[in-house]
Amino acid sequence: MKRVVVGLSGGVDSSVAAYLLKEQGYEVIGLFMKNWHDDSVTISNECPWLEDSNDALLVAEKLGIPFQTVDLSEQYKERIVDYMFNEYENGRTPNPDVLCNREIKFDVFMKIALSLGADYVATGHYCRKGTLEKDGKEIYQLLAGVDGNKDQSYFLCQLSQEQLSKALFPIGELTKPQVREIASKMELVTAEKKDSQGLCFIGKVRLPEFLQQQLQPKEGLIYEITADNSIYSPEKPQFASEEEALAFESSNIDYAPEMGKMVGKHQGAHYYTIGQRKGLNVGGTKEPLFIIATDVKSNAIYTGQGHNHPGLFKKALFVKNSEVHWIREDMALKPGESMEIMARIRYRQPLQKAKLHQFDNGMYVSFEEPQSAITEGQFVSWHLEDELVGSGVIS
Repeated sequence: MKRVVVGLSGGVDSSVAAYLLKEQGYEVIGLFMKNWHDDSVTISNECPWLEDSNDALLVAEKLGIPFQTVDLSEQYKERIVDYMFNEYENGRTPNPDVLCNREIKFDVFMKIALSLGADYVATGHYCRKGTLEKDGKEIYQLLAGVDGNKDQSYFLCQLSQEQLSKALFPIGELTKPQVREIASKMELVTAEKKDSQGLCFIGKVRLPEFLQQQLQPKEGLIYEITADNSIYSPEKPQFASEEEALAFESSNIDYAPEMGKMVGKHQGAHYYTIGQRKGLNVGGTKEPLFIIATDVKSNAIYTGQGHNHPGLFKKALFVKNSEVHWIREDMALKPGESMEIMARIRYRQPLQKAKLHQFDNGMYVSFEEPQSAITEGQFVSWHLEDELVGSGVIS
């Protein structure tokens, strides 16, 4: 009998995942991960992890499976929180959910599960795992969840073959309403529970507020760049190679204060991200201001009016070699090769037609349609039909 450890988060998805595995005849153990212990930064007096671990316990009791809590807050702080601070200080915007899956759930947590004699680790993600054989070797595929509205394969875009080989996604074939229905039928306490918003670690804390308590405020200026600025219609240079053309397309514009006018003040460029609209507190413009660039060195923020402002759009992005990750290692491109794929640059963005171009120093992703708010530090994932084949950090 195969043994599976399920990460019970206290939500409805992982509860139903545990139930389904038990139905399928696995020996199931429930583990709750405690990733956070600094109570000074919970915004409200609710202590979400206590409530969540209690719900997870009740579900385990109802299903008649063993349950324990593991405290991973040390590893979490080291691998996720410290990394995020560092990224923000450098003006990049990390994706904690993707990192949490790669570093915590499918690494630290998985090792604990395997030490308990588990054959697999299961989570309540809306995605599926496929298997195919190539040259006598088993290859694992990460496939989109059946519920198009909830597909969460993007959050797992950094997993390896090794991690996938030991992963199970029991609810990937179901839609959210079906999952809730199973939970009510089984009278699981989590059946009606709202989906958790926010990050996989601070419960009810919103990230900017969390960061603002840690990063020092530093007053700087907000500039507005008009859409008709000549910087948006540059002379297109003659390119000697495709690589040069792609480097041009993916490069950031170097904004300077004299290109625009000063429209307000802010508390620190490191609190803001490209494409952000809220939190600027600058009024009096015809259309809302969007952030088109932040400069953490000079502590300046550049903005433009409206979501069609040319400063928001680019046709290509670059991923350093060290940050190119193929789930399907067998499909990895060699320098000089390219591949037509579908890509997304953020969770829930509809897939976009694009092409990968691998060169010696890294990979360019060029899009058929210009993309809004390509954000450094976030992940781009690439897909063939319903399979996520690889991903990379936007640099």
